[in-house]
Amino acid sequence: MDVMGDVAATEKSLRRFLHGLPGVDEVGARARAGTLASRSIKADSKRQALDLAISVIDLTTLEGQDTPGKVRAMCAKARQPGFGAPPVAAVCIYPDLVPVAVAGVAGTEIHVASVATAFPSGRAALDVKLADVKSAVAAGADEVDMVIDRGAFLCGRYQLVFDEIAAVRGACGDAHLKVILETGELGTLDNVRRASWLAMLAGADFIKTSTGKVAPAATLPVTLVMLEAVRDFAGAAGSGGRRVGVKAAGGIRAAKDAIRYLVLVNETAGEDWLDPRFFRIGASSLLNDLLMQRARMQTGRYSGPDYMTVD
Repeated sequence: MDVMGDVAATEKSLRRFLHGLPGVDEVGARARAGTLASRSIKADSKRQALDLAISVIDLTTLEGQDTPGKVRAMCAKARQPGFGAPPVAAVCIYPDLVPVAVAGVAGTEIHVASVATAFPSGRAALDVKLADVKSAVAAGADEVDMVIDRGAFLCGRYQLVFDEIAAVRGACGDAHLKVILETGELGTLDNVRRASWLAMLAGADFIKTSTGKVAPAATLPVTLVMLEAVRDFAGAAGSGGRRVGVKAAGGIRAAKDAIRYLVLVNETAGEDWLDPRFFRIGASSLLNDLLMQRARMQTGRYSGPDYMTVD
């Protein structure tokens, strides 16, 4: 399949392509995800998995009560999580707090990600969404997390969604674009597959499960379908082998769950995706549990949450 040759950005061609994708066996996808989630790993591999999980985190705060002080504290933790752990991949905040985050991670390789495009609803005119993006990038964000218009997608207005993503991709300039599908509102795994391909065709650098504001957020079956999509996209004729990343966000709080996602990535997309450039976990409280598990493996003793900073 020559994805670039077969698909022009017209409603008819997009519909033909997206509805021509193989259907998702929902029972099979859930069974496959459950089987992979049940795998155990040895102690040495677990140590490596804990550090890898920390290194792919987008440490996030997206609350109306966020303050510059909270973001500065989060950036300090992102730089030096503690217990000898590696720094996280990125910090993710609202656009107005981007300058604080940029200063907070200066001198490191930690990225600054900003949500945009009327997050989390996506209900705004395109010019407002683009202004939101341009403001974040001008302030120093090198990653932008946008939300798609789920209403338009569910109505089958694929060209509108495609055009908005492409326009945001243009407004990002050199910044990477993560496209949030809000899978909890898409209804079916077939829709998750279609939305994943639509975002990639429009220029997404990452596809992301959720805003974290809608339940269910990230789930293993949904992430499995998205990983299959990025794998197949990279192998499709006309894609130039372009590798798109996946970000699982929302509801991932325990170290054991993070490790399950890493197993899922390795077994579905392959080892090449086990890298912060191509896989992220968006989380706020997960880091503390990973650090507690890491400390236990180092010392043989379990440190409770009272020994961790409160995010």
